[in-house]
Amino acid sequence: MATVLEPTSFAPPKVRQTQLLIGGKWRDAVSGKTFATVNPATEEVIAEVAEGDAADIDLAAKAARAAFESGPWAKMDARDRGKLMTKLANLIEDNFDELAALESLDNGKPICDARAADLPLTIDCLHYYAGWADKIHGQTIPIRGDYFCYTRREPLGVCGQIIPWNFPMLMAAWKWGPALAAGCTVIMKPAEQTPLTCLRMGELAMEAGFPPGVINVVPGYGPTAGAALVKHPGVDKIAFTGEHRTAQIIMADAAQTLKRLTFELGGKSPNIVFADADLDAAIAGAEFGLFFNQGQCCCAGSRLFVEESVHDEFVDKMVERANTRVLGNPFDSKTTQGPQVDRAQFDKILSYIEKGKEQGAACVTGGNRYGDKGYFIEPTIFTGVTDDMAIATDEIFGPVMNILKFKDFNEVVERSNRTNFGLAAAVWTRDVSKAHRIANSVRAGTVWVNCYDVFDAAAPFGGFKMSGIGRELGEAALANYTELKTVTMSLA
Repeated sequence: MATVLEPTSFAPPKVRQTQLLIGGKWRDAVSGKTFATVNPATEEVIAEVAEGDAADIDLAAKAARAAFESGPWAKMDARDRGKLMTKLANLIEDNFDELAALESLDNGKPICDARAADLPLTIDCLHYYAGWADKIHGQTIPIRGDYFCYTRREPLGVCGQIIPWNFPMLMAAWKWGPALAAGCTVIMKPAEQTPLTCLRMGELAMEAGFPPGVINVVPGYGPTAGAALVKHPGVDKIAFTGEHRTAQIIMADAAQTLKRLTFELGGKSPNIVFADADLDAAIAGAEFGLFFNQGQCCCAGSRLFVEESVHDEFVDKMVERANTRVLGNPFDSKTTQGPQVDRAQFDKILSYIEKGKEQGAACVTGGNRYGDKGYFIEPTIFTGVTDDMAIATDEIFGPVMNILKFKDFNEVVERSNRTNFGLAAAVWTRDVSKAHRIANSVRAGTVWVNCYDVFDAAAPFGGFKMSGIGRELGEAALANYTELKTVTMSLA
């Protein structure tokens, strides 16, 4: 049973913006509709937010097109684009406390996590890509004949960006960073569960001096605003982070206009612990790799493979560690686990816990809702898990750890790859050769060795198989937002 704090009173941050940002202006939805964004710790409405749909997307697409083709953005020197991005990063840093509190309020994550991870990584990402703005260039190519041949990297155009609710500010930065550095204009649809920090970032972008239409933010629902963005003929590209089933719908809808697509999708990432590992470090890493952000991470180490000779010791220590996690008010500095983001996610996770029990796994700790207010779920650990159980095959996206026993290297590699996902993996061992063999053998876009969830703006991130198309972060992400043009000139 996890340690629990009673909720304490706190002063929520001021919600500054709830309208749509289109063409540099704040406006209500054309329909006049709004939707409620809810505090997941209390189940109380925080604010009513303008609900964008197809009519608003059309306005945003026209504003973004005008900014891309004829506005100041189209004529701006690359280095000056970088300066605007730096200014935005600095403004986010200037409003650090407010934004951390707003993220915690809207998402439910502990404010300590927002301050230690979300805000610093958001700021760093924007600074990183600001530095790339004037370094995107082509090559000269010595082709046959009396010709001068070179390539140009040109901005792709108007980019629709659809982000999830688990790291709202950071996901916005991951999308805005390379797109703006490349010279594109963007229309962002934040998740309907967590629109507030993205809207505030849009407000800060206007304060930084971004020209009208370069950054547009249209909150709304997937079947209306999201689908309209995907289908709009004036949008050149869609970048989506979320569930693979939604990506399949996007891919089908985008076929009519042959939009460029990049996806960062889900995972069922293997976290492999060999008997020769530093077990205390592996236990700490496995806890962080699964329970961080209430388990709401696409790369969570949700299939924890432990070599059989240390399995029982590992389980005992992991249960002990999980039970020290502190559930409660996200604004309390002692809290290490907040609520799930909304009722739908809460219900989904509890249903998977029941499936685990029904299919024969042993729930050795947790497994229940905590309290009667807020979407809190106890940190939960299952043992006796087999590869065919729903909790071992499906992305749960919650604080549910599955510990699976294995015998040898070849077995764990085969079982690790027995999935349609391939986002991330980790291995814990003191054997350098074994670590590299795992890194070479596991089909995943990122492999961590003796660590977990280590991110940097310079390191590409993305998935194999059904975990995505393309890469976020690093120089690699710039390819998502540029077109390659070849120019050949006769010298005769």
